[in-house]
Formats: sequence, structure tokens, C-alpha cells
Amino acid sequence: MQFDIIWLLLAMPLAFVLGWLASRLDFQQLRLQNRRSPKAYFRGLNHLLRGENDAAVAQFEQAVRNDPDTPELQFALGHLFRERGQYTPAVRIHEHLLMRADLSQSERERAQHALAMDYSRAGILDRAEHALLRLEGTAHQSYGRQIRLAIYERLRDWQQASEVAQLLLLEKPELYARRLGHYWCEQAQEMEPSQPQMALALLEKASQYDPQAPRPLVEAARLALALGDRAAAVRFFVALQQLKGDWLVLVAQVFAQAWVLDQDALKPYLDIPEQLFKTYAASPNIDLLEAWITVQKEAEGADASEIAAGAYLGHLQRKPSLLAATRWLEAKADAMHTLLPSEVVRALQKTALPLLRYRCATCGFEGQRHYWHCPGCQAWDSYAPLRVEDL
Repeated sequence: MQFDIIWLLLAMPLAFVLGWLASRLDFQQLRLQNRRSPKAYFRGLNHLLRGENDAAVAQFEQAVRNDPDTPELQFALGHLFRERGQYTPAVRIHEHLLMRADLSQSERERAQHALAMDYSRAGILDRAEHALLRLEGTAHQSYGRQIRLAIYERLRDWQQASEVAQLLLLEKPELYARRLGHYWCEQAQEMEPSQPQMALALLEKASQYDPQAPRPLVEAARLALALGDRAAAVRFFVALQQLKGDWLVLVAQVFAQAWVLDQDALKPYLDIPEQLFKTYAASPNIDLLEAWITVQKEAEGADASEIAAGAYLGHLQRKPSLLAATRWLEAKADAMHTLLPSEVVRALQKTALPLLRYRCATCGFEGQRHYWHCPGCQAWDSYAPLRVEDL
């Protein structure tokens, strides 16, 4: 018994000494980590400023390991991962931040915003949309709506796009009024085959909402003419002409063909040949010229080739045009009942083909038809109504 007491008395001071040493070691380790953390953080910033992203990521990872409770370090690391295209670790970091109970409300909103950016940049659109919807009512609400709008455009979900555009319209009407009109026009195009009257009503709504927008008038004029509503078609035609004559080229050929097919039905509303010539005289271009040639062939009752050749020659006297020169040669050969050598025809067509394209003023993408929404850079209203040669 005495022996046990002696050992107990000896063990107590020893345990105290060992505990004191352990606490000192833990304290030293904590101090070392605290010293390492800011050093790693600042070294990471230094690398970042130099553009050395790989080295910056390594330093920030070390800083996070040394001090895992500091949100700012994790935000910095997550941002770097996203900028490098490493979306999986970026998502993991921001989801971990959102699961923490000690984050302030502003930090939580910031983490949600960062997570939405991760998914959006990664192209995971369904998760991006879900994350962006959580930004409603936060300081990042406007950003969330803009990115959702881009997602809906990419998915061609024009109904959702128009709903979000109406929300953004309250913030910046000068930026989103025209865009909203485009979304309604896109919806009208989709419903045109099955619900043409509803499509026409939606186009009229877009035109009334933004009277300076040419697209609703162009689309409505075409559709009304197709539906046989000549009064409405002419009304849109005249409005388009008054808005800016250049845009009339997008419907000129359609109205010219309608005049040829049934001029008696259109004549009470508008003299199409006269209006086409008046617009052409103000702004000569190949599309208006050919629409006018279409109606003149019917009106004159003379040899179509002679009429076309004379019109193209008159255009060449107004302005140089490879397209008009090519068409004049073809028309003149027809009028003389001769054939141009096939090699000449192929060479002329190959040379003239690029001049028939439309070009995006933003990215330079060219196409055989006019676009309201550039398939290259996704810009709206970046295509002039004129072909490359007439720009």
C-alpha cells in the first residue's frame, strides 16, 4: 500500500510536467500555423499579381490548410480554381462554405453567387439556373437575372426569357425594351405555323411596345400578307418605310411577288411599284432593285430580259456593283438568246457569292440570310439589312 502511494506521488508531478510540455507544443504549433497562414496568403497574392496562377493556387491551398476557418481564403481559392477552368474543386469549396453555420448573411449570399458562377461557366445550365434563382432578393439579384437571361437565350426558351427581361426592364429600360421585343418576335415565329393569328397579335404588341424597332414590323408585314390580311400588311409596310427605308429590303421581294400574283387586290391599299421605286431612288441597293424588276416585268409586258438588263445598267450608272454587273451580263445574254460560256458563269457566280452575304457588325460573322440574333457572338441587332456589297 505504501509502495502504491509513493508511485502515485511520483506520477502526479510527472503527469503535470508532461501536460505542460504538450500544451506548450500545441501552442507553438498554433503560433507556427498562424504565422504560416498570412505568409502563404500574401505569397499567393504576390504570385497572383505576377500572373503566376499555378503558384498562387498552391499558396492559397496551403493557407486554407493552415487556417480552414477563414472564408476569405476559401473564396480566393475557389475563384482561382474557376478562372483556371477547374470547376469541380471550385464547386466543392463554395458548397462547403454554404454548409457552414457560422457564415454571415452577406458571406452566404456571396458563396451562393460564386456557386452560380461556377455552374454557369462550367455549362451545367440546370444547376446554374437553380443556383441563380436563389439570388433573388439578395444584393446579387440583378447579376442572377442577367445570367439567367443568357441561359434562356442559349436554350431558346423565349417565354422564360421574356419574363426575366420584364423584371430587368424595371432596372434598365433602355437596355431591355428592344430585347423584350425580340423575345416576343421569337415566340411569334414558333407559334406561327399553328396559331398564326396569335402570332400576329404578339408581333403587333411588340411593335406597339417599341415603335422604333424594325423587326416586329418586318415579321408582321410578312405574316399579314401570308394570311391575306392586305390592309394590315400594307399598314406594316408603310410603317417600316417611314421608320427607315433600308429595312424595307427585307420584305420588298415578298410584296413584289404578291403584287404580281394579285395586284388588283393590293392596288386599293398601296401602289407597290411606286413605293419600291421611291425607296430605291433614296437608297439604291440590289434587293430593292430586283424587287422593282419583278413588278416591272409584269407591268411592262415586254421582254423580261431586256427590262432586267436596262435596270441593272441603270444601277451601275448610279453606283459600281459587281452583283449588278454579273446580273446584267446574264440578262443581256438572255435577251440576245445566247449563252455565256459556263466557265464565265461559274467564275462570276463564285466571285459574286460573298457579296450576297449579310455581316455581323460586332464579330464579322457572315451568313446567306439576315439574322436578328448573331449565331457567332450572340449579339442582337448587329446585322444591317443590306448585303455586304451595299454596306
